[in-house]
Amino acid sequence: MMLTKLAFLARRRHRAILAAGCMALLGSCGGGGGSAPSGNGGQTPTPSPSASSPPAATTCTLRARQDWALAQLQEWYLFPTLFNSAANPASYATLLDYVDALVAPARAQNRDRYFTYTTSIAEENAYYQQGASGGFGIRLSYQGSQVFVSEAFEGAPALAAGIDRGTEILNINGQSVASLIASLGSGGVIQALGPDTPGTSRTLTVRDPGGGPLRTVTIAKATYSLDPVSNRYGARVLTDGAKKVGYVNLRTFIDTANANLTAAFADFKAQGVTELIIDLRYNGGGLLSVAELLGNLMALGRGGQVFGYVAFRDSKAAENETALFSVLPQSIAPTKIAFIGTGGTASASELIINAMVPYLGSNMALVGGNTYGKPVGQIALDRAACDDRLRAVAFKFDNANRQGEYYNGLATTVPVTCRATDDVTRPLGDPAEGMIRASLDFLAGRSCTAIASVTSGASVSTERVGTPAAQQLLTPEVPASTFEREVPGAF
Repeated sequence: MMLTKLAFLARRRHRAILAAGCMALLGSCGGGGGSAPSGNGGQTPTPSPSASSPPAATTCTLRARQDWALAQLQEWYLFPTLFNSAANPASYATLLDYVDALVAPARAQNRDRYFTYTTSIAEENAYYQQGASGGFGIRLSYQGSQVFVSEAFEGAPALAAGIDRGTEILNINGQSVASLIASLGSGGVIQALGPDTPGTSRTLTVRDPGGGPLRTVTIAKATYSLDPVSNRYGARVLTDGAKKVGYVNLRTFIDTANANLTAAFADFKAQGVTELIIDLRYNGGGLLSVAELLGNLMALGRGGQVFGYVAFRDSKAAENETALFSVLPQSIAPTKIAFIGTGGTASASELIINAMVPYLGSNMALVGGNTYGKPVGQIALDRAACDDRLRAVAFKFDNANRQGEYYNGLATTVPVTCRATDDVTRPLGDPAEGMIRASLDFLAGRSCTAIASVTSGASVSTERVGTPAAQQLLTPEVPASTFEREVPGAF
């Protein structure tokens, strides 16, 4: 999800601000399977309060928390005409359920697919500042009745147990994955994997990439720090014939990505790289400040030009901002870029792709599948006494050509698209992997087949607009945590 307004807004107020994403689009994409991610990164957005804002409640009863959320959304929500202020608080057992009811009209029109939500201030800050996460440390996808590991995270239990990209999971605690999907759908697998509570243990029967005998491993979930740019394949220079191509795989937009991205582009600059592959295939979004940095690293020759426009509802027009590119010592001037995306690509990921369209046009392409579709961002509204953070959709983000509104994904707006399949049998960063191979083909001027895009206004999910093949990220319909929103498919 998009989690906050960019640093330019913070500079104006001398406060730290961030936008929430798809669900964190700028958040999860689809939060993963049906919503989008969000983010904070320790920088709590602090929009200028209205003089008519009610005083903060002094208790943390459910009703007091509901009244507080209602007042905030009535003031800040981007779609005031798509707001159910008549929802009866007494009908909802949790604050999140009540917030869902308030924004249900916008969700019905595909404008807010669980992008507005409540979370824990402490939990979200830990994720955005340090990548603090809990689980096995794997990202899962499924195709038919099969479940595969799409990615394994360094420093987490699964990779330590030899489970990596391409591993197939056949059984969970003795239950057949195929049977779970046949009887309960993908949700059956999610349920069988259990909560993300550290110490939760599961016995898995797996088939390693390349075949070989089945093996059984027992692993326990643990807390670990997610590296947003893998030290195994996150940034490298690929060769295609005599040409050098810079490759970056960004897992999520969190604070700890900044140093990795800066170092990667410094290397690209030193090697004379002018063509890029930016791999955002599973990136559900995060901090706009990190998206701004990534844009600036591609801004040589564009200093002072428009990165994008942030626009709030009419009553909050004084908050509107214009973001400008700023050239950094590590900035390069890309001549061609292939952005890899899927239905798991949302919020801040989509923002950076859309921002480059006015400047590169047909010299950039979306490669893989259609993206999630989250052209809006959230601000964080905090009630510290109750550890409540309300991520409220409050603004939209357009590129320099005033293009946005890509609620059905970027395949409808990016001038060039190339359909490609996520090949989990090959490592990420491998030039022979399906989406990377298609990206190299585009950069070399070879032909490709366009991505079929969703053109209806109906509600869509990551599963329905995901990768062009049947393979889909394994995600809950409604993400339960910031991590699920920003890192779709992660367990």
